[in-house]
Amino acid sequence: QSGATKLIWRGPNALILHRSICSDRCGVDLVFDIELNTTYLSAQHPSVKRRNIVEGLLDLSAPCKEMAQARISCCLPPNIDPTKSPVAFGERALPKLNEELKDSELITRQRALMALCDLVHDPENVYQAVHLGFLESLKSLLHDQDSTVRQKATEVFYIMAGHSVGRQGILKSDVIPAISKLLDDPVVICRQNMHKTFEMVSELPAGAAALVKANLVVQLVQKLECELEDIQMIILETLHFMLQTDVLQALSAGAVGILKGKLSHPSAGIRRMAAKALMDICVPLEGKETVCQEEVVPLLVHLLQDSDNEVRANAAGALMNITITTQGKYAAINSGAIPKLLALVSDGYSRVRLNSLKALTTLSEAPEGRKVLLADVNIIQSCLDDQSEAVRRAAAIAIQVIQWKP
Repeated sequence: QSGATKLIWRGPNALILHRSICSDRCGVDLVFDIELNTTYLSAQHPSVKRRNIVEGLLDLSAPCKEMAQARISCCLPPNIDPTKSPVAFGERALPKLNEELKDSELITRQRALMALCDLVHDPENVYQAVHLGFLESLKSLLHDQDSTVRQKATEVFYIMAGHSVGRQGILKSDVIPAISKLLDDPVVICRQNMHKTFEMVSELPAGAAALVKANLVVQLVQKLECELEDIQMIILETLHFMLQTDVLQALSAGAVGILKGKLSHPSAGIRRMAAKALMDICVPLEGKETVCQEEVVPLLVHLLQDSDNEVRANAAGALMNITITTQGKYAAINSGAIPKLLALVSDGYSRVRLNSLKALTTLSEAPEGRKVLLADVNIIQSCLDDQSEAVRRAAAIAIQVIQWKP
């Protein structure tokens, strides 16, 4: 029969539980006293009397046993991550994490960094962290013996560098000299996060100047020969911004020779970034002369037929800068650049068309170049109706220079 059974636990934690169970007794009240280890059975029927049962020999029905057993789930509560430190409520959240970053226990520092990595995606938290002195705490963790601590510390810097307030804080706190000591760290992810931080910071003119001031140009150029491909691409992107600040350091470090080897790399991304870096190097006169001396022009002319749009655009841009000098003009003409540049005038990528027209304009300033281009000026005239205003303007200037008569 189905009876209403009342289970009463008498002990430190009093709890009354009502449940409908199947029992051969009707209307039985089961009272279990934890302290006395006795069970009292009572009912309104006079034949049921009180009896004591020895601990461990309780002869209860299966439903009663199920109710009396204490079961603890092996599953963790929802939304609980044991690898992250619990975040305090409200304004106490970040100050508490800052205290835990300085804790002597390794697991406490690791969990605090894991939680901090999630919080600094919010720019408001980044602003608060900068003003609470987190950057100084993180700088000390860059030299921690534990690789996980170094990894997460560099990850926090990388995420913070993605926000403007974070980049400003990194520059004011002199983080760059401290984090640059990880250039030779044995853990790949630490070096990768460090280079990502450099790349983010270098996007600011003040950040690129700070990296140059820290004498990182030479070190980054040297790392191009030994780092992994993924990290090489990050370094090349960083050098692109740094070279806009100072080229002489890169020239003294032999950057042209190293970048020359990257132009024939099987990865299109590395070829693209190497040609982009050479385009920046060729802006000053010293860079143009060094590129011609290193015989880089034939490789750039070869890249004009690359399958990647950005590779062709950057190669044409590098030739555009090189051919400003007389030495560069004749180096490009002798390498067969004019026919390939004319073929790119009708390219489907606007940057390729624009840089090719500008390179042809500088080449037409040489008598030999003008002589060749006069016969094919109609190809350039077709760009006067281009959908891009910059391309139309470049085509008009090119035609004017080609048809110029002394």
